[in-house]
Amino acid sequence: MDLHVEPDVGEGRRDALERALRDAVRDGRLAPGARLPATRRLAVELGVSRGTVKAAYDQLVAEGYLTARQGSGTRVASLPSVDAAPPEAAARARVPRFDLRPGSPDVGTFPAAAWLRALRRAIATAPSRAYDYGDPRGRIELRTALSGYLGRARGVIAPPERIVVTSGYVQGLSLLTRVLEGGTFAMEDPGLPFHREVVRRGGGRVVPVRVDERGALVEDLGDASAVVVTPAHQYPTGVTLHPERRRALTDWARARGGLIVEDDYDGEFRYDRQPVGALQGMAPGQVAYLGTASKTLGPALRLGWMVLPPDLVDAVADAKLHSDHHTESIGQLALAELIESHAYDRHVRACRLRYRRRRDQLLDRLGARLRVRGIAAGLHALVEVDDEAEALARAEAEGLAVGHLGEHWHTPGVEGRAQGLVVGYGTPRERVYPQALDVLGKVLDRG
Repeated sequence: MDLHVEPDVGEGRRDALERALRDAVRDGRLAPGARLPATRRLAVELGVSRGTVKAAYDQLVAEGYLTARQGSGTRVASLPSVDAAPPEAAARARVPRFDLRPGSPDVGTFPAAAWLRALRRAIATAPSRAYDYGDPRGRIELRTALSGYLGRARGVIAPPERIVVTSGYVQGLSLLTRVLEGGTFAMEDPGLPFHREVVRRGGGRVVPVRVDERGALVEDLGDASAVVVTPAHQYPTGVTLHPERRRALTDWARARGGLIVEDDYDGEFRYDRQPVGALQGMAPGQVAYLGTASKTLGPALRLGWMVLPPDLVDAVADAKLHSDHHTESIGQLALAELIESHAYDRHVRACRLRYRRRRDQLLDRLGARLRVRGIAAGLHALVEVDDEAEALARAEAEGLAVGHLGEHWHTPGVEGRAQGLVVGYGTPRERVYPQALDVLGKVLDRG
């Protein structure tokens, strides 16, 4: 390994080397278990004798900073951290026994073997220029693959030239906010607070749009320049935007010149019938369609896409260029290969069956006495409760983490609003999911 140390030239050579190594270990620049260079090599690099280096190593071994074993070389010892949290703080920060918070898929189902095959094929056939700076809109291979997939699976009108690949939904929303130079964004109430903050930090003004059993109320849009909606499976209530509301929303966009931002975060997962087609197919000139691989594959990939109205493509591509130039290319090529080989479709179908079984288990465990909403699609459901705070306290006492409706309102704490727990059934691993449901049932049975 390479090792950067700067012994103080004002000290003796051995003392200076000891101090430099000791400081590097204390500061954490040399991590526990890191192997140090052989004495002969470090001596050559520093221009000192091998005996000086060996003496410094021996002294630090004696002090407990290093360890030396026959055949494994000299390594950094494990030292107690001076910043270690006190026991009570560690207890507060501990991971819950059961995690039913919404927002993530079961990452244990990531198709590692299929992804590796796709990655190998992509790298084997990629031109050398794929390793250079790329088009801010994304690799043409992925944009072409997405064009076909989104058209047949989600009903999106998606020519490759109108697709911009992003590093996830958040970047797409941020780019749109910048391109619209702030503007007024109408956002669903309740909705995800983090997304509202993304718009605000981009200079946008946020106004609430109420959501009822038919989805967003179009009459709340007022003079907004854009509206952000989750039509396939509203987050967090789980309702699907009613056909009449879809027409009213697209009529508003045409009449006002407004932009509809469609967040299709889990549109592939519908359980009662064929997935509802994207809103974008009704008005491709007024809708910016945003999707990602975060729920189908995993958030770690940081791969998302935007299908834009023609008049926004160049502006968004320019904003992307000056944001991070382009999304990393190798993952794009692998995803393109995964889609073109239909391994992506097979994985999504398998996940759809798995999540449907989980949804059914949730309904079976909670029984008929509780009202559960949003069960037709997605990876979460809303369980209505009489006292949200009390239910959360019982859940915490049982080591169960869940979401709750109260944290999603634009203005929290208003009396008379619906209360509920937002239960994600995508996150837990298969073997612990039944136990998590038992604990959830226990918490709700006592309510």
